[in-house]
Amino acid sequence: MKIEGNRPSRVGATNRVGSPNRASASAPASAGHQVQDSASIMGIPEAELTPKVRSAIMTLMEEVASLREELNNNRGRIQHLERLADQDSLLQVYNHRAFVRELTRAISMTERYGAPSTVIYFDVNNMKQINDTHGHPAGDAALRHVAETLVEQVRDSDVVGRLGGDEFGVILYQIDADIAQEKSGQLAQEIANNPVPLNDTELNVKVTFGAYTFNGVEDAGQALAEADKAMYERKQKGQKAATSR
Repeated sequence: MKIEGNRPSRVGATNRVGSPNRASASAPASAGHQVQDSASIMGIPEAELTPKVRSAIMTLMEEVASLREELNNNRGRIQHLERLADQDSLLQVYNHRAFVRELTRAISMTERYGAPSTVIYFDVNNMKQINDTHGHPAGDAALRHVAETLVEQVRDSDVVGRLGGDEFGVILYQIDADIAQEKSGQLAQEIANNPVPLNDTELNVKVTFGAYTFNGVEDAGQALAEADKAMYERKQKGQKAATSR
């Protein structure tokens, strides 16, 4: 999810002194046509279009144009606030609330159309150690690396969110269990294969994942819990394998 600002509009050169201003010259004629058109719409006979009536119509048209501009500006502000309400406070991805909403929507689509989709639960390994050893700015850099990698490596139709702390969620639309497991491994490998530059060293970031393919009978909480459970089981297996070496 990316936030894009409005590009500044270009301002043209002003007319030189003494040069004819065609736009200004044609403005009264254009305004006159607009008044006549508005009067026709309002059912005012042309014979009753006295100067006072024309002036009143012009004032009304200006007020309507001003209100329309204000309405458009307010719509833009509302859209901006909606994006801020959905965005994580640190990263350019959905926050927990917005992610759960999108997961609920994905489950409803699966129930309606029958095509399976998958939610993946990612957990950053040794996040506390990263913060304790390198400081919280390094921890933030690690989180950004994970978020940016996930966003870059999934489709535009998929959803990426931060579930809290060092945990992330990804919704893969119309992806079954086998393909989801393969894709999850690819995402984890992509994160691990690209260390984060940190002063004069590099920070190796690794994640553990768990995937759950839903069929439309679950709610968002159940689907997330199943993916979290799969992630925890994978992490436990990894820790046991490491200690047995």
